[in-house]
Amino acid sequence: MDAVLNFLVSIARTPSILVGLVAVLGLALQKKEGTDIAEGGIKTFVGFLVLTGGAGVITSALDPFGKMFMAAFHVQGVVPNNEAFTATALGKYGSATALILLVALVVNVILARFSHFKYIYLSGHVMINMSCMLAVLLAVAGFTEVPSIIIGGTFLGLFDTIMPALIQPFVKKVTNSDEIAIAHTGDFGYLISGLVAKAFGDPSKTTEDINVPKKVSFLRDNTIAVTVTMAVAYIIVAIAAGPTYVAKFSGGINYLIYALIEAGSFSAGVYIMLAGVRMILNELIPAFKGISEKLVPGAKAGLDIPILFPFAPNAVIIGFFASFVGGLVATVMMIIFHTTIVIPGVVAHFMCGATAGVIGNSVGGRRGAVIGAFTQGVAISWVPILLIPVLGHLGLGTASFADADFGVVGSIVGYSGLSAGRTGIIVALVACLVLFFLASAIMEKRAKATK
Repeated sequence: MDAVLNFLVSIARTPSILVGLVAVLGLALQKKEGTDIAEGGIKTFVGFLVLTGGAGVITSALDPFGKMFMAAFHVQGVVPNNEAFTATALGKYGSATALILLVALVVNVILARFSHFKYIYLSGHVMINMSCMLAVLLAVAGFTEVPSIIIGGTFLGLFDTIMPALIQPFVKKVTNSDEIAIAHTGDFGYLISGLVAKAFGDPSKTTEDINVPKKVSFLRDNTIAVTVTMAVAYIIVAIAAGPTYVAKFSGGINYLIYALIEAGSFSAGVYIMLAGVRMILNELIPAFKGISEKLVPGAKAGLDIPILFPFAPNAVIIGFFASFVGGLVATVMMIIFHTTIVIPGVVAHFMCGATAGVIGNSVGGRRGAVIGAFTQGVAISWVPILLIPVLGHLGLGTASFADADFGVVGSIVGYSGLSAGRTGIIVALVACLVLFFLASAIMEKRAKATK
């Protein structure tokens, strides 16, 4: 039994396999030839591995950047890191985490089939983090494993269905289509970014139309622009940290040369990731039509955030820096108000900030990209502080979850448990389900009225 469970969970939490199987299922439902099914499944599988490989290169390049920044400016505090928290908690809550994830996948498909919100959440790697958080919160509230799995899986499946719907209008604006959705634990932050950008931005001036003087026209190439931008940032931080500290990472290479190499590695990671995105989109969208037509009519595939990056490459970098600055401002606010200090997580600010920048640019142009990503950066900096009262018992005083959705889901479940125990969480779940189906009915009625 354990071997079967491990096999199923390994598929669910590995997006490359999960999405590859979805492509195979979609093509099979369209009754394609066996060779076409195999080709589509393999290319989608490999495309996601290319994407995650690029993301891994980016993460490796950003990790020393964050540590050098902390050393240079003598800042210490809570570090938002989803994986670090999950890795520690899995030792005690691994079984419940795995089963909550599997139940959530089933609940997601059922809700998508019978509601107005037709979103299938395919980002299993971020779902495992949310599953782990729910397993911890429900255990703290006093639930035994079976009720914890059912309640946690229902909560997660519910939010996996509704969160992509909240930002779909912005995703449609970015992609000029309604074929894909974004499934990521930062969706609520992207909603904030889009709303702020729409209110205060100027859509007439996009980040992708920035005028570049002829003398530096080579900067129009995105790879060159990213490399130069990151090189400047990396060299400044390396100088501030000093050669002695940088030597901890550089392996004997001159600290300035090391900074240049890491900047180039970051740019290479972006290039690899975008190549993976193109492979996935070329294969998955046609394949997903089979699922849309047969299993869940009108279904949209919820994919990871790098899917949006090719639509506005300049906004990716602008959003990253704006979000990071927002994190720094939030840290200063925490120092002033004597709260727990949250160190800006460079990886979180890149991934979430870049996405916020792309969405902000789509509705608010350059100004929207900056303001939207900055606001999102401030918002996600407060998420760990929201979660400390409900997760602090794990003894991870220097780590917490980073993305906005953890703050939303964790607050609803965690604080319901703190205020009224198990009864409070059950009431919260029932209330969320009622609101979900009420919203679904209203949206369905509006959709019929516009036909």
